[in-house]
Amino acid sequence: MAQVIAIINQKGGVGKSTTAVDLSAALGAMGKRVLVVDFDPQGNATSGFGIDKDDLQLDIYDALMDAKPVSDAIVASCAQNVDVAPATIELAGAEIELVSVMARESVLRYVLEPVLESYDYIFVDCPPSLGLLTVNALVAADSLLIPIQCEFYALEGLSKLLESMRMVKSRLNPTLDIFGVLMTMHDVRTTLSRQVIDEVRAYFGDKVFRTVIPRNVKLSEAPSHGLPAILYDADSTGAKNHLALAKEIISKE
Repeated sequence: MAQVIAIINQKGGVGKSTTAVDLSAALGAMGKRVLVVDFDPQGNATSGFGIDKDDLQLDIYDALMDAKPVSDAIVASCAQNVDVAPATIELAGAEIELVSVMARESVLRYVLEPVLESYDYIFVDCPPSLGLLTVNALVAADSLLIPIQCEFYALEGLSKLLESMRMVKSRLNPTLDIFGVLMTMHDVRTTLSRQVIDEVRAYFGDKVFRTVIPRNVKLSEAPSHGLPAILYDADSTGAKNHLALAKEIISKE
């Protein structure tokens, strides 16, 4: 049975999609079966695997709003053992359309149920907001992976995310918990990055992964080639760090 992990932070630009793509590819290379659910209308995780949105017959919107089987929307990615439930800009409309749907917060959970036994991990790449799409991810998930960039104001707004998590936990998903906090965009040259990591570790304790993801040129270039870092340049620091993160996650099993 898959662990469903929502990759979430309502701040944009913290590395959610990069984490979804590169961590999934690393886990796939280690023999784990992974599904990435692109739940962001921007579709960055879809593009990050080189999937052409114009060629898609179905996407996650069709499974969410038109009751199409999610298995019909899932496509194989360029990475070993990794499938993707892709997203297009159509998903933006779901935020409004879900308002009138019965049990609107739980639609994604029902959508994913038929494929839970087909994967070891299901990662939901959430949009940078706390709207209905993100609430659906919180209800569907077993736990949360929170990327936080090593920059000033890193913790700003996180209290709102944690409040939303507690509300969903108390009302809709009593087993929801934090799987881990991932420090991203680390710059070894700056004192600020080290200070932010210390601050986050003081706040979240042992929930913070030992692995830290650095700023890395190859990691930034890979999405423009439609490849995870491990396939774009396996020797790059970004690829090696995501492999280390994958090992750390597997050790929690």
